[in-house]
Amino acid sequence: MDISWEKNSSIHTQIVFKKAERTINGKIGKSVREAGLTGPQFGVLDVLYVKGEMRICHLITKILATSGNMTVIIKNMERDGLIYRIKDQEDKRAYVVGLTNKGKELYESILPSHRLEIEAVYNILTPEEKSTLISILKKFKNLDNISEEEKICQKQLQ
Repeated sequence: MDISWEKNSSIHTQIVFKKAERTINGKIGKSVREAGLTGPQFGVLDVLYVKGEMRICHLITKILATSGNMTVIIKNMERDGLIYRIKDQEDKRAYVVGLTNKGKELYESILPSHRLEIEAVYNILTPEEKSTLISILKKFKNLDNISEEEKICQKQLQ
């Protein structure tokens, strides 16, 4: 079995990408962790704060979580009083989630320091480099294979 790789190959690109991702993730999220949240929990707060209440299946597609993982996240956040969950008036089989006042306040208390962490990491790039990186990363969107559950949920949005 050949385990070698060449410089600037796809394998090398993946290695560099994963190392950069690990470094970035280590630098961003301290304020979230100090507030007692996980990354996905903060993602839920962020999406609901910006977009407003929504069905759980839509939330799953927004924060790129699995339905099994989202069930635990929602349950824990509801238990902690950060979100509420109610039956969807249009489809009684589904639930809608939204932020409680406690969730909004927590999000607002974390956001300034979280943004500073992000700025500190990405300020090593020039504005042009940020633009280039964004363009490159957007090319990977076409690789996203969504589940049947997500396809159904997206059709309901249309």
